[in-house]
Amino acid sequence: MLIYLSSFVQIVCCTNEHQFTNTQKLVSVVTLYATLGDDAIAHGINETEATIVVTTQDLLPKFKAIIQSCPRIKRIIYMQDQLGAKTPAPSPAANVDVIPFNKVVQRGEELGPNGPSCSPSPDDIAIIMYTSGSTGVPKGVLLTHRNMLTTVKAFSDAICIFHDDVFMGYLPLAHVFELLAESVCLLMGVPIGYSTPLTMVDSSSKIKRGTKGDVSVLHPTCLTAVPLILDRIFKGINEKVSKGSWLKRALFDFAYQYKLKWNKRGFSTPLLNRVVFGAARQLMGGRVRMIMSGGAPLSPETHELIKMCLCVQVIQGYGLTETCSAATVMDMHDDSLGRVGAPATNVDIRLVNWEEGNYRVTDRPHPRGEICVGGTNVSPGYYKNPEKTKEEFFDETGRRWFKTGDIGEIHGDGSIKIIDRKKDLVKLQAGEYVSLGKVEAQLKTCPLVENVCVYGDPTKHFTVALVVPNPGHLAGLASRLGKNDIDFELLCQDPQVEQAVLKELEEHGKKSKLARFEIPAAVKLCTEVWSPDMGLVTAAFKLKRKDIQERYQHEINRMYAS
Repeated sequence: MLIYLSSFVQIVCCTNEHQFTNTQKLVSVVTLYATLGDDAIAHGINETEATIVVTTQDLLPKFKAIIQSCPRIKRIIYMQDQLGAKTPAPSPAANVDVIPFNKVVQRGEELGPNGPSCSPSPDDIAIIMYTSGSTGVPKGVLLTHRNMLTTVKAFSDAICIFHDDVFMGYLPLAHVFELLAESVCLLMGVPIGYSTPLTMVDSSSKIKRGTKGDVSVLHPTCLTAVPLILDRIFKGINEKVSKGSWLKRALFDFAYQYKLKWNKRGFSTPLLNRVVFGAARQLMGGRVRMIMSGGAPLSPETHELIKMCLCVQVIQGYGLTETCSAATVMDMHDDSLGRVGAPATNVDIRLVNWEEGNYRVTDRPHPRGEICVGGTNVSPGYYKNPEKTKEEFFDETGRRWFKTGDIGEIHGDGSIKIIDRKKDLVKLQAGEYVSLGKVEAQLKTCPLVENVCVYGDPTKHFTVALVVPNPGHLAGLASRLGKNDIDFELLCQDPQVEQAVLKELEEHGKKSKLARFEIPAAVKLCTEVWSPDMGLVTAAFKLKRKDIQERYQHEINRMYAS
Protein backbone atom coordinates (compact mmCIF):
# COMPACT_ATOMS: atom_id res chain seq x y z
CA MET A 1 0.00 0.00 0.00
CA LEU A 2 0.93 3.61 -0.50
CA ILE A 3 -0.36 6.49 1.61
CA TYR A 4 -0.27 10.21 0.77
CA LEU A 5 -0.51 12.58 3.72
CA SER A 6 -0.68 16.36 3.31
CA SER A 7 -2.10 19.23 5.31
CA PHE A 8 -5.39 18.58 3.50
CA VAL A 9 -5.43 14.93 2.49
CA GLN A 10 -3.78 11.58 2.91
CA ILE A 11 -4.04 8.94 0.24
CA VAL A 12 -3.50 5.25 0.83
CA CYS A 13 -2.94 3.13 -2.26
CA CYS A 14 -3.80 -0.51 -1.59
CA THR A 15 -1.44 -2.49 -3.80
CA ASN A 16 -2.32 -5.91 -2.44
CA GLU A 17 -6.02 -6.15 -3.29
CA HIS A 18 -6.25 -6.91 -7.03
CA GLN A 19 -3.27 -8.83 -8.42
CA PHE A 20 -3.22 -9.65 -12.16
CA THR A 21 0.29 -11.00 -12.74
CA ASN A 22 3.40 -11.56 -10.71
CA THR A 23 4.48 -7.97 -11.43
CA GLN A 24 1.24 -6.07 -12.03
CA LYS A 25 -1.19 -4.99 -9.36
CA LEU A 26 -4.30 -2.83 -9.54
CA VAL A 27 -4.02 0.01 -7.05
CA SER A 28 -6.91 1.44 -5.03
CA VAL A 29 -6.53 4.90 -3.51
CA VAL A 30 -7.58 5.55 0.08
CA THR A 31 -8.06 9.09 1.36
CA LEU A 32 -7.80 10.34 4.92
CA TYR A 33 -7.96 13.87 6.29
CA ALA A 34 -4.73 15.02 7.95
CA THR A 35 -6.87 16.75 10.59
CA LEU A 36 -8.53 13.57 11.82
CA GLY A 37 -6.05 13.13 14.66
CA ASP A 38 -3.29 10.60 15.21
CA ASP A 39 -5.56 7.77 16.36
CA ALA A 40 -7.94 8.11 13.40
CA ILE A 41 -5.05 8.29 10.91
CA ALA A 42 -3.46 5.19 12.42
CA HIS A 43 -6.85 3.46 12.31
CA GLY A 44 -7.22 4.15 8.57
CA ILE A 45 -3.67 3.06 7.77
CA ASN A 46 -3.94 -0.17 9.74
CA GLU A 47 -7.44 -1.00 8.52
CA THR A 48 -6.34 -0.67 4.88
CA GLU A 49 -2.98 -2.35 5.59
CA ALA A 50 -0.99 0.43 3.92
CA THR A 51 2.74 -0.12 3.36
CA ILE A 52 3.76 3.12 1.59
CA VAL A 53 2.94 6.67 2.66
CA VAL A 54 3.10 9.81 0.53
CA THR A 55 2.98 12.99 2.57
CA THR A 56 4.14 16.59 2.58
CA GLN A 57 7.39 17.58 4.24
CA ASP A 58 5.72 19.63 6.96
CA LEU A 59 3.72 16.60 8.13
CA LEU A 60 6.66 14.23 8.54
CA PRO A 61 6.80 15.00 12.29
CA LYS A 62 3.13 13.94 12.59
CA PHE A 63 3.96 10.63 11.00
CA LYS A 64 6.87 10.04 13.32
CA ALA A 65 4.41 10.20 16.20
CA ILE A 66 2.23 7.39 14.85
CA ILE A 67 4.71 5.23 12.94
CA GLN A 68 5.17 2.85 15.87
CA SER A 69 1.45 2.00 15.82
CA CYS A 70 1.53 1.33 12.05
CA PRO A 71 3.93 -1.63 11.71
CA ARG A 72 3.11 -2.30 8.05
CA ILE A 73 4.49 1.04 6.84
CA LYS A 74 7.76 0.39 4.98
CA ARG A 75 8.30 3.59 3.00
CA ILE A 76 7.40 7.28 3.29
CA ILE A 77 7.51 9.49 0.19
CA TYR A 78 7.35 13.20 0.92
CA MET A 79 6.67 16.28 -1.23
CA GLN A 80 9.55 18.71 -0.72
CA ASP A 81 8.91 22.12 0.81
CA GLN A 82 8.90 24.72 -1.99
CA LEU A 83 10.64 27.27 0.25
CA GLY A 84 13.58 24.95 0.82
CA ALA A 85 12.99 24.12 4.47
CA LYS A 86 15.24 21.42 5.89
CA THR A 87 13.84 17.91 5.94
CA PRO A 88 13.51 16.33 9.41
CA ALA A 89 15.81 13.35 9.70
CA PRO A 90 13.97 10.01 9.53
CA SER A 91 14.08 7.73 12.55
CA PRO A 92 16.29 4.72 11.73
CA ALA A 93 14.70 2.74 14.57
CA ALA A 94 11.39 2.75 12.72
CA ASN A 95 12.97 0.75 9.85
CA VAL A 96 11.19 2.98 7.33
CA ASP A 97 12.67 4.42 4.14
CA VAL A 98 12.05 8.16 3.70
CA ILE A 99 12.27 9.25 0.05
CA PRO A 100 11.69 12.66 -1.64
CA PHE A 101 9.05 12.71 -4.36
CA ASN A 102 11.49 13.90 -7.04
CA LYS A 103 13.27 10.55 -6.84
CA VAL A 104 9.96 8.81 -7.59
CA VAL A 105 9.53 11.07 -10.64
CA GLN A 106 13.08 10.28 -11.71
CA ARG A 107 12.41 6.57 -11.39
CA GLY A 108 9.27 6.93 -13.54
CA GLU A 109 11.25 8.71 -16.26
CA GLU A 110 13.78 5.86 -16.25
CA LEU A 111 11.02 3.27 -16.72
CA GLY A 112 9.41 5.33 -19.51
CA PRO A 113 6.00 4.63 -21.08
CA ASN A 114 6.63 0.88 -21.28
CA GLY A 115 6.49 0.26 -17.55
CA PRO A 116 4.10 -2.34 -16.08
CA SER A 117 0.42 -1.37 -16.11
CA CYS A 118 -3.03 -2.92 -15.86
CA SER A 119 -6.56 -1.71 -16.57
CA PRO A 120 -9.40 -1.84 -14.03
CA SER A 121 -12.92 -3.11 -14.58
CA PRO A 122 -15.94 -0.86 -13.80
CA ASP A 123 -16.61 -2.56 -10.47
CA ASP A 124 -13.03 -2.51 -9.19
CA ILE A 125 -12.47 -0.25 -6.19
CA ALA A 126 -10.98 3.09 -7.28
CA ILE A 127 -10.99 4.82 -3.90
CA ILE A 128 -11.59 3.96 -0.27
CA MET A 129 -12.56 7.43 0.95
CA TYR A 130 -12.67 7.92 4.70
CA THR A 131 -15.36 10.27 5.90
CA SER A 132 -14.35 13.25 8.00
CA GLY A 133 -15.89 11.68 11.07
CA SER A 134 -18.41 14.30 12.22
CA THR A 135 -20.34 11.64 14.14
CA GLY A 136 -17.59 9.35 15.42
CA VAL A 137 -14.85 7.08 14.04
CA PRO A 138 -14.32 7.75 10.31
CA LYS A 139 -15.70 5.10 7.99
CA GLY A 140 -14.02 4.02 4.76
CA VAL A 141 -16.49 4.39 1.86
CA LEU A 142 -15.84 2.11 -1.11
CA LEU A 143 -16.07 3.93 -4.45
CA THR A 144 -15.77 1.98 -7.70
CA HIS A 145 -14.63 3.22 -11.09
CA ARG A 146 -18.27 2.99 -12.18
CA ASN A 147 -19.29 5.26 -9.28
CA MET A 148 -16.67 7.81 -10.26
CA LEU A 149 -17.53 7.91 -13.96
CA THR A 150 -21.26 8.18 -13.20
CA THR A 151 -20.59 11.32 -11.16
CA VAL A 152 -18.21 12.78 -13.75
CA LYS A 153 -20.96 12.38 -16.36
CA ALA A 154 -23.58 13.90 -14.05
CA PHE A 155 -21.38 16.95 -13.34
CA SER A 156 -20.47 17.34 -17.01
CA ASP A 157 -24.16 17.31 -17.98
CA ALA A 158 -25.14 19.84 -15.31
CA ILE A 159 -22.35 22.44 -15.57
CA CYS A 160 -21.12 24.38 -18.60
CA ILE A 161 -17.32 24.38 -18.81
CA PHE A 162 -15.53 26.48 -21.43
CA HIS A 163 -12.07 26.07 -22.97
CA ASP A 164 -10.76 29.28 -21.37
CA ASP A 165 -11.98 28.52 -17.83
CA VAL A 166 -9.56 28.39 -14.90
CA PHE A 167 -10.49 26.39 -11.81
CA MET A 168 -9.17 27.20 -8.34
CA GLY A 169 -8.89 24.22 -6.03
CA TYR A 170 -8.53 24.88 -2.32
CA LEU A 171 -10.86 22.40 -0.63
CA PRO A 172 -9.24 19.16 0.57
CA LEU A 173 -8.89 16.47 -2.10
CA ALA A 174 -10.05 14.05 0.59
CA HIS A 175 -13.44 15.77 0.13
CA VAL A 176 -15.35 13.83 -2.53
CA PHE A 177 -16.96 16.99 -3.94
CA GLU A 178 -13.60 18.63 -4.66
CA LEU A 179 -12.11 15.43 -6.05
CA LEU A 180 -14.91 14.92 -8.56
CA ALA A 181 -15.05 18.60 -9.53
CA GLU A 182 -11.35 18.52 -10.34
CA SER A 183 -11.81 15.24 -12.23
CA VAL A 184 -14.31 17.03 -14.51
CA CYS A 185 -11.77 19.82 -15.05
CA LEU A 186 -9.10 17.28 -16.01
CA LEU A 187 -11.55 15.59 -18.38
CA MET A 188 -12.39 18.93 -20.06
CA GLY A 189 -8.79 20.16 -20.20
CA VAL A 190 -9.40 23.02 -17.74
CA PRO A 191 -6.26 24.22 -15.87
CA ILE A 192 -6.38 23.99 -12.07
CA GLY A 193 -4.60 26.38 -9.72
CA TYR A 194 -4.15 25.15 -6.16
CA SER A 195 -4.62 27.48 -3.22
CA THR A 196 -5.32 27.37 0.51
CA PRO A 197 -7.65 29.44 2.72
CA LEU A 198 -4.50 31.02 4.22
CA THR A 199 -3.21 32.33 0.88
CA MET A 200 -6.36 32.79 -1.20
CA VAL A 201 -6.96 36.57 -1.12
CA ASP A 202 -4.64 39.57 -0.72
CA SER A 203 -5.61 39.95 2.94
CA SER A 204 -5.05 36.28 3.88
CA SER A 205 -2.88 35.63 6.92
CA LYS A 206 0.03 34.05 4.99
CA ILE A 207 0.20 36.73 2.29
CA LYS A 208 2.82 39.44 2.88
CA ARG A 209 1.26 42.89 3.08
CA GLY A 210 1.46 44.61 -0.30
CA THR A 211 1.70 41.39 -2.29
CA LYS A 212 -0.99 39.47 -4.13
CA GLY A 213 -3.00 36.49 -2.98
CA ASP A 214 -3.68 33.44 -5.13
CA VAL A 215 -6.91 34.73 -6.69
CA SER A 216 -5.26 37.98 -7.77
CA VAL A 217 -2.56 36.01 -9.59
CA LEU A 218 -4.66 33.15 -10.93
CA HIS A 219 -7.87 35.06 -11.86
CA PRO A 220 -10.03 31.92 -11.62
CA THR A 221 -13.40 31.61 -13.34
CA CYS A 222 -14.77 28.63 -11.38
CA LEU A 223 -14.37 27.29 -7.87
CA THR A 224 -16.05 25.03 -5.35
CA ALA A 225 -16.99 26.18 -1.86
CA VAL A 226 -18.64 24.98 1.31
CA PRO A 227 -21.35 27.19 2.89
CA LEU A 228 -19.13 28.29 5.81
CA ILE A 229 -16.68 29.96 3.41
CA LEU A 230 -19.52 31.71 1.58
CA ASP A 231 -21.03 32.77 4.93
CA ARG A 232 -17.72 34.46 5.78
CA ILE A 233 -17.71 36.31 2.46
CA PHE A 234 -21.33 37.30 3.15
CA LYS A 235 -20.40 38.76 6.54
CA GLY A 236 -17.30 40.45 5.13
CA ILE A 237 -19.32 42.29 2.49
CA ASN A 238 -21.97 43.33 5.02
CA GLU A 239 -19.31 44.54 7.44
CA LYS A 240 -17.57 46.63 4.76
CA VAL A 241 -20.88 48.19 3.67
CA SER A 242 -21.89 48.98 7.27
CA LYS A 243 -18.63 50.88 7.85
CA GLY A 244 -19.28 53.20 4.89
CA SER A 245 -20.99 56.57 5.05
CA TRP A 246 -24.77 56.79 5.03
CA LEU A 247 -24.60 57.88 1.36
CA LYS A 248 -22.57 54.82 0.36
CA ARG A 249 -24.89 52.55 2.33
CA ALA A 250 -27.96 54.07 0.67
CA LEU A 251 -26.37 53.77 -2.79
CA PHE A 252 -25.42 50.15 -2.18
CA ASP A 253 -28.89 49.26 -0.89
CA PHE A 254 -30.57 50.95 -3.88
CA ALA A 255 -28.25 49.22 -6.36
CA TYR A 256 -28.71 45.86 -4.65
CA GLN A 257 -32.52 46.03 -4.68
CA TYR A 258 -32.55 47.36 -8.25
CA LYS A 259 -30.31 44.54 -9.48
CA LEU A 260 -32.30 41.94 -7.53
CA LYS A 261 -35.56 43.11 -9.12
CA TRP A 262 -34.24 42.90 -12.67
CA ASN A 263 -32.41 39.63 -12.09
CA LYS A 264 -35.67 38.05 -11.01
CA ARG A 265 -37.13 39.17 -14.34
CA GLY A 266 -34.26 37.53 -16.22
CA PHE A 267 -32.19 40.64 -17.01
CA SER A 268 -28.59 41.54 -16.13
CA THR A 269 -27.28 44.92 -14.95
CA PRO A 270 -23.80 45.34 -16.54
CA LEU A 271 -23.41 49.01 -15.57
CA LEU A 272 -24.13 48.35 -11.88
CA ASN A 273 -21.88 45.31 -12.00
CA ARG A 274 -18.96 47.53 -13.02
CA VAL A 275 -19.63 50.68 -11.01
CA VAL A 276 -21.13 49.42 -7.72
CA PHE A 277 -20.20 45.75 -7.45
CA GLY A 278 -16.86 45.86 -9.28
CA ALA A 279 -14.82 46.21 -6.09
CA ALA A 280 -16.49 43.18 -4.48
CA ARG A 281 -15.92 41.19 -7.67
CA GLN A 282 -12.20 42.00 -7.57
CA LEU A 283 -11.94 40.31 -4.16
CA MET A 284 -12.09 36.96 -5.99
CA GLY A 285 -9.82 37.96 -8.89
CA GLY A 286 -12.39 39.69 -11.07
CA ARG A 287 -13.19 36.79 -13.42
CA VAL A 288 -15.19 34.33 -11.30
CA ARG A 289 -18.40 33.43 -13.13
CA MET A 290 -19.49 30.30 -11.24
CA ILE A 291 -19.28 29.05 -7.67
CA MET A 292 -20.38 25.48 -6.94
CA SER A 293 -21.55 25.04 -3.35
CA GLY A 294 -21.87 21.70 -1.59
CA GLY A 295 -21.22 19.90 1.67
CA ALA A 296 -24.14 21.49 3.56
CA PRO A 297 -27.27 23.55 2.83
CA LEU A 298 -26.54 27.15 1.82
CA SER A 299 -28.75 29.76 3.45
CA PRO A 300 -30.94 31.75 0.99
CA GLU A 301 -29.59 35.06 2.35
CA THR A 302 -25.97 34.09 1.66
CA HIS A 303 -26.88 32.58 -1.71
CA GLU A 304 -28.60 35.78 -2.83
CA LEU A 305 -25.93 38.22 -1.62
CA ILE A 306 -23.00 36.25 -3.10
CA LYS A 307 -24.85 35.99 -6.40
CA MET A 308 -25.68 39.70 -6.51
CA CYS A 309 -22.46 41.24 -5.14
CA LEU A 310 -19.89 38.97 -6.80
CA CYS A 311 -21.92 38.85 -10.04
CA VAL A 312 -21.60 35.06 -10.29
CA GLN A 313 -23.75 32.00 -10.72
CA VAL A 314 -24.06 30.11 -7.45
CA ILE A 315 -24.99 26.51 -8.16
CA GLN A 316 -25.97 24.34 -5.22
CA GLY A 317 -25.62 20.60 -5.35
CA TYR A 318 -26.37 17.80 -2.92
CA GLY A 319 -24.55 14.55 -2.41
CA LEU A 320 -22.61 12.49 0.09
CA THR A 321 -19.42 10.47 0.09
CA GLU A 322 -21.61 7.34 -0.04
CA THR A 323 -23.19 8.60 -3.29
CA CYS A 324 -19.84 9.70 -4.76
CA SER A 325 -20.93 13.35 -4.26
CA ALA A 326 -23.73 13.04 -6.84
CA ALA A 327 -27.44 13.24 -6.02
CA THR A 328 -28.92 16.55 -7.19
CA VAL A 329 -27.60 19.64 -9.00
CA MET A 330 -29.28 22.98 -9.64
CA ASP A 331 -30.04 23.84 -13.25
CA MET A 332 -27.86 26.63 -14.67
CA HIS A 333 -31.00 28.74 -15.30
CA ASP A 334 -32.64 28.11 -11.91
CA ASP A 335 -32.80 31.43 -10.05
CA SER A 336 -34.46 30.05 -6.92
CA LEU A 337 -32.79 30.13 -3.49
CA GLY A 338 -32.47 27.51 -0.78
CA ARG A 339 -32.91 24.50 -3.08
CA VAL A 340 -30.37 21.90 -4.25
CA GLY A 341 -31.83 21.13 -7.66
CA ALA A 342 -33.28 18.06 -9.35
CA PRO A 343 -31.77 14.55 -9.55
CA ALA A 344 -28.56 14.39 -11.55
CA THR A 345 -28.03 12.18 -14.58
CA ASN A 346 -28.38 8.43 -13.80
CA VAL A 347 -29.49 9.19 -10.22
CA ASP A 348 -32.84 8.23 -8.64
CA ILE A 349 -34.32 9.99 -5.60
CA ARG A 350 -37.09 8.68 -3.38
CA LEU A 351 -38.60 9.90 -0.12
CA VAL A 352 -39.44 7.63 2.79
CA ASN A 353 -41.80 8.53 5.67
CA TRP A 354 -40.13 9.50 8.93
CA GLU A 355 -42.90 9.23 11.48
CA GLU A 356 -40.85 10.42 14.46
CA GLY A 357 -40.17 13.76 12.79
CA ASN A 358 -43.71 13.94 11.35
CA TYR A 359 -42.49 13.99 7.74
CA ARG A 360 -44.56 12.00 5.23
CA VAL A 361 -44.70 11.63 1.47
CA THR A 362 -48.43 12.47 1.67
CA ASP A 363 -47.69 15.95 3.07
CA ARG A 364 -49.06 18.91 1.12
CA PRO A 365 -48.22 21.07 -0.74
CA HIS A 366 -44.84 19.27 -0.95
CA PRO A 367 -44.12 15.59 -0.22
CA ARG A 368 -41.57 15.29 2.59
CA GLY A 369 -39.44 12.48 4.00
CA GLU A 370 -35.99 10.97 4.34
CA ILE A 371 -34.05 11.14 1.09
CA CYS A 372 -32.84 7.85 -0.36
CA VAL A 373 -30.46 7.98 -3.32
CA GLY A 374 -30.25 5.17 -5.85
CA GLY A 375 -28.16 4.54 -8.95
CA THR A 376 -24.80 3.52 -10.30
CA ASN A 377 -23.20 6.33 -8.28
CA VAL A 378 -24.04 4.64 -4.94
CA SER A 379 -21.14 3.01 -3.09
CA PRO A 380 -21.00 -0.78 -2.55
CA GLY A 381 -20.70 -0.04 1.18
CA TYR A 382 -18.22 0.59 3.97
CA TYR A 383 -14.78 -0.99 4.05
CA LYS A 384 -14.62 -3.88 6.53
CA ASN A 385 -17.88 -2.75 8.14
CA PRO A 386 -20.67 -5.10 7.01
CA GLU A 387 -22.99 -4.16 9.91
CA LYS A 388 -23.01 -0.46 9.06
CA THR A 389 -23.29 -1.29 5.36
CA LYS A 390 -26.38 -3.41 5.97
CA GLU A 391 -27.88 -0.65 8.12
CA GLU A 392 -27.54 2.19 5.61
CA PHE A 393 -27.51 0.52 2.15
CA PHE A 394 -30.07 -1.71 0.43
CA ASP A 395 -30.82 -3.16 -2.99
CA GLU A 396 -34.22 -2.81 -4.63
CA THR A 397 -35.59 -2.83 -8.19
CA GLY A 398 -32.13 -3.66 -9.49
CA ARG A 399 -30.65 -0.49 -7.98
CA ARG A 400 -28.27 0.17 -5.11
CA TRP A 401 -29.80 2.61 -2.59
CA PHE A 402 -28.42 4.66 0.30
CA LYS A 403 -30.38 6.10 3.24
CA THR A 404 -28.99 9.60 3.62
CA GLY A 405 -30.56 10.61 6.95
CA ASP A 406 -31.40 13.99 5.39
CA ILE A 407 -35.00 15.18 5.22
CA GLY A 408 -36.12 16.78 1.96
CA GLU A 409 -39.21 18.04 0.23
CA ILE A 410 -39.89 17.77 -3.50
CA HIS A 411 -41.26 20.81 -5.29
CA GLY A 412 -43.53 20.80 -8.31
CA ASP A 413 -40.68 21.27 -10.82
CA GLY A 414 -38.77 18.29 -9.42
CA SER A 415 -36.26 20.30 -7.38
CA ILE A 416 -35.46 19.27 -3.84
CA LYS A 417 -35.05 21.37 -0.71
CA ILE A 418 -33.17 20.01 2.33
CA ILE A 419 -35.23 20.91 5.39
CA ASP A 420 -33.90 18.76 8.23
CA ARG A 421 -31.53 15.98 9.28
CA LYS A 422 -32.42 12.99 11.41
CA LYS A 423 -29.17 12.98 13.39
CA ASP A 424 -29.56 16.66 14.28
CA LEU A 425 -33.04 16.26 15.76
CA VAL A 426 -33.46 16.60 19.53
CA LYS A 427 -36.70 16.10 21.45
CA LEU A 428 -36.93 18.48 24.41
CA GLN A 429 -38.62 17.76 27.72
CA ALA A 430 -41.92 19.33 26.66
CA GLY A 431 -42.05 17.19 23.51
CA GLU A 432 -40.93 19.79 20.92
CA TYR A 433 -38.51 18.63 18.25
CA VAL A 434 -35.57 20.95 17.51
CA SER A 435 -33.40 20.59 14.40
CA LEU A 436 -29.99 21.72 15.64
CA GLY A 437 -28.59 22.12 12.12
CA LYS A 438 -31.52 24.28 11.05
CA VAL A 439 -31.13 26.60 14.06
CA GLU A 440 -27.37 26.87 13.53
CA ALA A 441 -27.80 27.71 9.85
CA GLN A 442 -30.03 30.66 10.78
CA LEU A 443 -27.87 31.90 13.66
CA LYS A 444 -24.73 31.82 11.50
CA THR A 445 -26.16 34.64 9.40
CA CYS A 446 -26.07 36.92 12.46
CA PRO A 447 -23.10 39.34 12.09
CA LEU A 448 -22.03 38.66 15.68
CA VAL A 449 -21.59 34.93 15.04
CA GLU A 450 -18.44 33.51 13.50
CA ASN A 451 -19.49 29.93 14.30
CA VAL A 452 -22.07 28.32 16.57
CA CYS A 453 -22.98 24.91 17.97
CA VAL A 454 -26.44 24.46 19.50
CA TYR A 455 -26.91 21.75 22.14
CA GLY A 456 -30.16 20.31 23.39
CA ASP A 457 -30.56 18.18 26.49
CA PRO A 458 -33.65 15.93 26.16
CA THR A 459 -34.27 16.29 29.92
CA LYS A 460 -34.54 20.10 29.67
CA HIS A 461 -37.10 22.34 28.02
CA PHE A 462 -34.66 24.66 26.20
CA THR A 463 -31.47 24.61 24.13
CA VAL A 464 -28.14 26.36 24.74
CA ALA A 465 -25.48 27.61 22.32
CA LEU A 466 -21.70 27.72 22.16
CA VAL A 467 -20.82 30.79 20.09
CA VAL A 468 -17.53 31.80 18.51
CA PRO A 469 -18.10 35.59 18.21
CA ASN A 470 -16.79 37.91 15.53
CA PRO A 471 -14.17 40.06 17.34
CA GLY A 472 -15.04 43.28 15.49
CA HIS A 473 -18.79 43.03 16.05
CA LEU A 474 -18.29 41.92 19.66
CA ALA A 475 -16.12 45.00 20.30
CA GLY A 476 -18.84 47.18 18.79
CA LEU A 477 -21.47 45.60 21.02
CA ALA A 478 -19.25 46.08 24.08
CA SER A 479 -18.70 49.71 23.14
CA ARG A 480 -22.46 50.30 23.22
CA LEU A 481 -22.41 48.86 26.73
CA GLY A 482 -19.68 51.31 27.74
CA LYS A 483 -16.96 48.66 27.78
CA ASN A 484 -14.16 50.11 25.65
CA ASP A 485 -10.55 48.97 25.22
CA ILE A 486 -11.20 45.61 26.85
CA ASP A 487 -9.38 42.49 25.69
CA PHE A 488 -11.37 40.05 23.51
CA GLU A 489 -10.97 37.18 25.98
CA LEU A 490 -12.18 39.32 28.87
CA LEU A 491 -15.23 40.42 26.84
CA CYS A 492 -16.12 36.77 26.23
CA GLN A 493 -16.08 36.14 29.97
CA ASP A 494 -18.17 39.22 30.84
CA PRO A 495 -21.72 38.17 31.91
CA GLN A 496 -23.18 41.49 30.72
CA VAL A 497 -21.69 41.03 27.26
CA GLU A 498 -22.91 37.44 27.24
CA GLN A 499 -26.46 38.57 27.95
CA ALA A 500 -26.25 41.24 25.24
CA VAL A 501 -25.15 38.60 22.70
CA LEU A 502 -28.02 36.36 23.81
CA LYS A 503 -30.46 39.23 23.23
CA GLU A 504 -29.02 39.81 19.75
CA LEU A 505 -29.44 36.11 18.95
CA GLU A 506 -33.03 36.16 20.18
CA GLU A 507 -33.88 39.11 17.92
CA HIS A 508 -32.09 37.54 14.97
CA GLY A 509 -33.85 34.22 15.60
CA LYS A 510 -37.25 35.90 15.58
CA LYS A 511 -36.41 37.67 12.30
CA SER A 512 -35.38 34.29 10.88
CA LYS A 513 -38.78 32.87 11.95
CA LEU A 514 -37.39 30.43 14.48
CA ALA A 515 -39.89 29.14 17.04
CA ARG A 516 -39.53 30.28 20.65
CA PHE A 517 -38.32 26.86 21.82
CA GLU A 518 -35.73 26.73 18.99
CA ILE A 519 -33.92 29.91 20.09
CA PRO A 520 -31.15 29.17 22.66
CA ALA A 521 -31.92 30.35 26.17
CA ALA A 522 -28.27 30.66 27.23
CA VAL A 523 -24.94 31.18 25.46
CA LYS A 524 -21.26 30.67 26.13
CA LEU A 525 -18.80 32.84 24.19
CA CYS A 526 -15.79 30.82 23.04
CA THR A 527 -12.48 32.61 22.46
CA GLU A 528 -11.03 29.82 20.31
CA VAL A 529 -11.72 29.81 16.57
CA TRP A 530 -12.81 26.26 15.77
CA SER A 531 -10.53 24.82 13.11
CA PRO A 532 -9.88 21.33 11.74
CA ASP A 533 -6.54 21.31 13.58
CA MET A 534 -8.40 21.56 16.89
CA GLY A 535 -10.52 18.54 16.01
CA LEU A 536 -13.79 20.41 16.60
CA VAL A 537 -14.78 20.73 12.92
CA THR A 538 -14.06 18.55 9.93
CA ALA A 539 -11.85 19.63 7.04
CA ALA A 540 -15.10 20.65 5.32
CA PHE A 541 -15.92 22.76 8.43
CA LYS A 542 -18.82 20.61 9.61
CA LEU A 543 -19.27 20.59 13.37
CA LYS A 544 -18.02 17.58 15.31
CA ARG A 545 -20.81 17.68 17.90
CA LYS A 546 -19.48 14.94 20.13
CA ASP A 547 -16.00 16.47 20.36
CA ILE A 548 -17.39 19.97 20.94
CA GLN A 549 -19.68 18.66 23.67
CA GLU A 550 -16.81 16.86 25.41
CA ARG A 551 -14.57 19.93 25.27
CA TYR A 552 -17.21 22.31 26.61
CA GLN A 553 -19.19 19.95 28.85
CA HIS A 554 -18.46 22.04 31.94
CA GLU A 555 -19.78 25.18 30.23
CA ILE A 556 -22.86 23.34 28.98
CA ASN A 557 -23.59 22.18 32.52
CA ARG A 558 -23.14 25.75 33.77
CA MET A 559 -25.58 27.13 31.21
CA TYR A 560 -28.25 24.62 32.15
CA ALA A 561 -27.63 25.17 35.86
CA SER A 562 -28.15 28.92 35.43
